[in-house]
Amino acid sequence: QVQLQESGPGLVNPSQTLSLTCTVSGASITSKGYYWTWIRQSPAKGLEYMGAIGPSGRAEYDPSLKSRTAISRDTSKNVFILQLSYVTPEDTAVYYCVRGTASEYDYWGQGTQVTVSS
Repeated sequence: QVQLQESGPGLVNPSQTLSLTCTVSGASITSKGYYWTWIRQSPAKGLEYMGAIGPSGRAEYDPSLKSRTAISRDTSKNVFILQLSYVTPEDTAVYYCVRGTASEYDYWGQGTQVTVSS
């Protein structure tokens, strides 16, 4: 059974860098055909795709967030990591790590609330 679990701080100060880790079990993040994805949800914007990292380690990002986002991975731990820099209160959201295929998002983490506030 594939499981994803987000971890990281629930409160981040404005202008700082948000860093979240997704721990994957039941599947390898290097397996072909899967894209390990970060999606966030807020009342203002709904569900928002942030970016993903593929089996080769190449990452892609939503253009609106590309300048502030970095997605990396540690294959020895089977985790992938989101870093979002220069956060503002508008980055307050529930952040999800998700496994994606060419046609669907098939496994989701439970989500973690991140609040940007001083």
